[in-house]
Amino acid sequence: MVAPVNGFAPGKWSRIVVKIGSSLLVNGDGQIREDWLKTVVDDIAERHAAGQQIIIVSSGAIALGARRLKLPKGGRSCVEDAQAAAATGQIALSHKWAELLGAKGLTAAQILVTLDDLEHRRRYLNASATLERLLGLGVVPVVNENDSVATEEIRFGDNDRLAARIAQAADASAVILLSDIDGLYTANPHKYPDARLVEHVEAITDEIVAMADGGSSSGMGSGGMLSKLEAAKIANAAGINLAIISGHKDHPLSAFASSGQGTVFHSASSQGARKKWLAGRLTVRGRIMVDAGAAKALASGNSLLPAGVRSVSGVFARGDVVDIVSDDGRILARGLSEYDSGDAVKIAGCRSQEIASILGGVPRSVMVHRDHMVML
Repeated sequence: MVAPVNGFAPGKWSRIVVKIGSSLLVNGDGQIREDWLKTVVDDIAERHAAGQQIIIVSSGAIALGARRLKLPKGGRSCVEDAQAAAATGQIALSHKWAELLGAKGLTAAQILVTLDDLEHRRRYLNASATLERLLGLGVVPVVNENDSVATEEIRFGDNDRLAARIAQAADASAVILLSDIDGLYTANPHKYPDARLVEHVEAITDEIVAMADGGSSSGMGSGGMLSKLEAAKIANAAGINLAIISGHKDHPLSAFASSGQGTVFHSASSQGARKKWLAGRLTVRGRIMVDAGAAKALASGNSLLPAGVRSVSGVFARGDVVDIVSDDGRILARGLSEYDSGDAVKIAGCRSQEIASILGGVPRSVMVHRDHMVML
């Protein structure tokens, strides 16, 4: 077992989300790579026997269905093709997982979600409760995006970010992304042979983002290194470590546990449940731009007051999620607005004593309360 680095010890995690990409699951003929997948299931069974709980986020439904339906561009030429491919491929995918896990004495459960299911607070809590109950019963949940009904407006778009959000909902210890590359390199290793593997990332800086290369090398998936960095941001904000490792070998989880080869994104700290949910949200209703004084106050743990607001954009109601940005456009925080957008525009830049006369009533003292805000 690889020695722990900054607390990142695979053998010690109590609950792990494992994401598997389409290019690893499905070969060029549109068939499940069953021999390889059996080695993954062997790893999962071994981890399960050791007392660890595993959640699988499995891509592959669109890739499987597209080839069976002979759809162009891997089933991604339009939303309707993707939906048809997903509906066809998901049956085969879930059946194979149930069959292989069952052969190891494990029960599989299928969970299909859309972006809305995890962006809507009540549905998010329902998903969290379902995952908790299944894991408590010793079941292995197999999760995928519900592409048969999802549209562009309500899609994750890639299962990397879905895995991070599922990890939040399940209060997991870590996320492992099995990929067609063994981690983040200083440059695209397919183009630059001297690129070096980055083994540990303590913070996702602009320099780290610049190393990423968008797009899927296989042409099957919808993600790329940029989507994996976005997943790492979501996971780390929730106090969850994330690893990118190669799936181009048998028993990839066991190989990672023994060698540690891959890129590890270390989580700095954890936050409360509501703030984890806020930090991981992928959709917001509006933006509130603040001045330098307000930005400094937020960094010190204070609420956002109307006096520090420069401008308001978007249409939102009280209680909707908004981003708080600096005057150069950087996202500083995310939170629940105490005002609807119409009133927020009216009181932007105003002192507390002015707000009552502007709105004609007793005002709330803050624009966004610190208890309903997470710094990003």
